[in-house]
Amino acid sequence: MKKIAAFFLLFGPLYAQNPNFKLQVVDNQIAIGYGLAIGDVDGDKKPDILMADQKAIVWYRNPGKPGDAWQRHVMAQDLTPQDNVCIAARDIDGDGKVEVAVGAGWNPSETNDTTKSGAVFYLIRPNDPTQKWESVRLHHEITTHRMRWARIAPNRYQLIVVPLHGLGNKNGEGKGVKIFGYEKPKDPRNPWSMQLVDSTMHMTHNFEIWEDGAETQLLIGSKEGGKNLAFRNGKWTPIDRWIGAGNGMGEVRRGFQGGKVPFVAAVEPMHGNKLVVYKNGPIADAPNKLMYGVQQTLSEQLNQGHALACGDFLKLGYDQIAVGWRNPNAEKKVGVRLFVPDKTLQTWKEQSLDDSVMMATEDLQAADLDGDGDLDLIASGRATLNVLIYWNLR
Repeated sequence: MKKIAAFFLLFGPLYAQNPNFKLQVVDNQIAIGYGLAIGDVDGDKKPDILMADQKAIVWYRNPGKPGDAWQRHVMAQDLTPQDNVCIAARDIDGDGKVEVAVGAGWNPSETNDTTKSGAVFYLIRPNDPTQKWESVRLHHEITTHRMRWARIAPNRYQLIVVPLHGLGNKNGEGKGVKIFGYEKPKDPRNPWSMQLVDSTMHMTHNFEIWEDGAETQLLIGSKEGGKNLAFRNGKWTPIDRWIGAGNGMGEVRRGFQGGKVPFVAAVEPMHGNKLVVYKNGPIADAPNKLMYGVQQTLSEQLNQGHALACGDFLKLGYDQIAVGWRNPNAEKKVGVRLFVPDKTLQTWKEQSLDDSVMMATEDLQAADLDGDGDLDLIASGRATLNVLIYWNLR
């Protein structure tokens, strides 16, 4: 049976469509490229690329046509003595332009002194978004690491900030990581209200937000596995369900089979070598009944797996998984690969995109950048010091 499974993983269902992506270099002189976000910065109705680089927060203006140059603009510089680490961008007030928050003070070995580790900022846009943005420092926990805006009710959003470690942690042990949701006041310079999301996990690396059901949910990858929480009755409530309990989960994203049956893709363990799928939940509109009890390993050939994106890139009627890793694997390669399933998610085909330029993937986003209805991929490379677009020419 293992040989049969390996055959299908290598060669896949014969009817799967082959991807056709064309690479464009956006920038080949970045410093690290810790985190990416996609959104309309200047209000021209085209999605732009935002990035938390080592010392600068930048955005690249969408020129509107594949192949044309993306102009780089610096939003903030040297927010802390340490590196920047993450960025969140979303239009939360309906004006057609994104609100931006960033994480900095990246010092993961310091888990005791909050003046030397961790920082959270909200950036206030100027009239001209190509100029420097005003930074407003918010409360932070130790080792700020990931953040995203979550819609918790109509016209109500929280900035979910997930640190890597809890206060005083050593080797992933000790106090749990304090994850908070921040709500933006009308004047962002005023105090922000905060709500504790969770404080029970360790080594929380990345997380996913689900907003398509009756309630907003989070899936947070951690040393303990994937923990699921829901926003209910005005607060974040744990759901009695872990996904991949005990496996150690770094990156995590959700995709869909046909009929809107969800699955979860994960990189295990944190910075790990495995791409794993959890599947076989009943239906998306019954979130508490989803068990994700069937685990399937798609690859063990990653080295420092650090980026995931799910989407129907090939318009098959069900989602595929894009995964990126940042250190050379056994074949001495880095890059991004697309895993294409059959309709049942039983067999998967691993496919390359465009390897003409090396990509040591630190982060990965999926978005339709040119408005053609197809999802493109955007990646930032740590060791390769670049930002690339993989244009989907399906």
